[in-house]
Amino acid sequence: MSPANPHPKLGLARLCRWAVGYACRRRGALTAVGSSMLLKAGLDVLKPWPMVFLIDYVLRKRDLPAGLKPWVAALPGAATPENLIAWCVAATVLIFLLGWILGLAINYSNITLGQRMTYDLAGDLFAKLQQLSLHFHARRAVGDSIRRVTGDCTCVSVIVKDALLPVGTSAVSLVVIFGILWRIDPVLSLLALAVVPCMVLLFRSYAGRMMDRSYAQEQAEARIYEVTEQVLAAIPVVQAFGREAYNDRQFAQATGATLAATLKLTNVQVQFKIGMGLATATATAGIFWLGAQHALAGQLTVGAIFVFLSYLASLYTPLEAIMYTGSTIQGAAGSARRVWEVLQTDTQIADRPGAKPWTAPQGRVQLENVTFGYEPDRPILHQVSLEARPGQVVALVGATGAGKSTLIGLIPRFFDPWEGRVLVDGQDVRDLQLKSLRSRIGLVLQEPFLFPLTVAENIAYGSPGTTMEQIETVARAANAHEFVTRLPQGYHTVIGERGATLSGGERQRLSIARALLKDAPILILDEPTSALDVETEQGLMEAVERLTRVRTTFIIAHRLSTIRRADCIVCLDQGRVVETGSHEALLARNGVYAHYYRLQFGGQAKT
Repeated sequence: MSPANPHPKLGLARLCRWAVGYACRRRGALTAVGSSMLLKAGLDVLKPWPMVFLIDYVLRKRDLPAGLKPWVAALPGAATPENLIAWCVAATVLIFLLGWILGLAINYSNITLGQRMTYDLAGDLFAKLQQLSLHFHARRAVGDSIRRVTGDCTCVSVIVKDALLPVGTSAVSLVVIFGILWRIDPVLSLLALAVVPCMVLLFRSYAGRMMDRSYAQEQAEARIYEVTEQVLAAIPVVQAFGREAYNDRQFAQATGATLAATLKLTNVQVQFKIGMGLATATATAGIFWLGAQHALAGQLTVGAIFVFLSYLASLYTPLEAIMYTGSTIQGAAGSARRVWEVLQTDTQIADRPGAKPWTAPQGRVQLENVTFGYEPDRPILHQVSLEARPGQVVALVGATGAGKSTLIGLIPRFFDPWEGRVLVDGQDVRDLQLKSLRSRIGLVLQEPFLFPLTVAENIAYGSPGTTMEQIETVARAANAHEFVTRLPQGYHTVIGERGATLSGGERQRLSIARALLKDAPILILDEPTSALDVETEQGLMEAVERLTRVRTTFIIAHRLSTIRRADCIVCLDQGRVVETGSHEALLARNGVYAHYYRLQFGGQAKT
């Protein structure tokens, strides 16, 4: 068995491209956010100018520049100091109001864009989880997967709307503001940018630590979901064995570990922000001193100093935003990495290129020298070969762990064999479209699973568009109709989570009815009568016998009474076929099957 392909490294550039891909799916919302942010940046550039005009040309009564005179002359009213003060105030208020309106628009557009991107990613992740093999899910806690879908997918929103979009507008603002500062005083402008190398070094120093701590924090938080899901899913066992206090401690440990991981992440982020603040504060202090020297030397006016200092703050804000963008992305990178891990996981069970639908199925099944296991170098099945023809019932028996459920899991391609082939009607199942293959296999799992839907919806779960008449027919065949009609709303009664409002036998009968409704040429029954009493078992097996006459049927059973009439009984021992034959032939052989039979029925060796 070849090892799984390693996940591509999720570096900063790849992470940003991946997130932008989801933003591009929502071009309308992305355009609205980007346009609003650019307009807001433009207004921010205009903010100091009414005050500059007031100081230099109204209060200090400097001569208006030639380019400004026509604009002032065009203002309604005389160009008196009182009127000009009023126009300065009006311009300030107007810029503030427009900025406030744009701020609202940005917030609304951000929410729309962020939620849509989050749900797009969550939808992709949910779809991927459904495609991944049972082997993958068996190794992952359900709570952890839930956390990835419901919590970690917000990372794409954070990266785009809280990091990349602000960086774009910050870059535009930076260029414009630096151009204005350069026109005011080139020396001070260069001094203002001297802080940039320091910021870059700080980011390079902290980026890796922030990503690692973010991933550790998300992993720790996922543990809370795992503990919660595991306890609530097994609440009857928890209460029966009085493990509430133990689970409380487990939950407290999970929350404590999450808090510790969060504090470690926060500590690194605070150190980074302190370093950035010190760098900008040092540069600002230097500009204050040098700017005062230029003012004393008559190189700058009071208004020019005011506008320079105003724009200095505006210069450092986008500079810090660009640097903090790295911090924001690294903070979201832990969640992104957890989502990326799943999205990049090899589906393993997928349609081959050129796979065809299974047309005109007859139901002949062959296993040819099949070897398979869940862990490398630890095979569960060893060179297994068997054949089942249409209308034939094949029973699989053996000790727990012999490989019975694993073997039948190969037929609908829950797994693919390491070696050998699984054929239906002479075609390798890997050459058939997965959906087409599984739609023609009826399956009753060892643990019947029901959804919190109505009885009718549970029976028809794999057969959309089924009529109530068909549902009742298979319910009668599975001996479920009688107890269903006693429910408060009959077939329209909503079943509790996992069928908790029904007994084990009732759940099993509905599961069998669901499999029978598919009317598939292949029927797989994994311990179909394990939760039934003897009388119900007898009635069910009579119904199954009628329904299996035109189907290829596989039955796994520890209760050998259910398989006496099977056409072929296959005995498995440690993943190998050790005996095959009819009930009578295997008893006469006095081998493994006869040994199991005697254990269940004592000395009645030939019944």
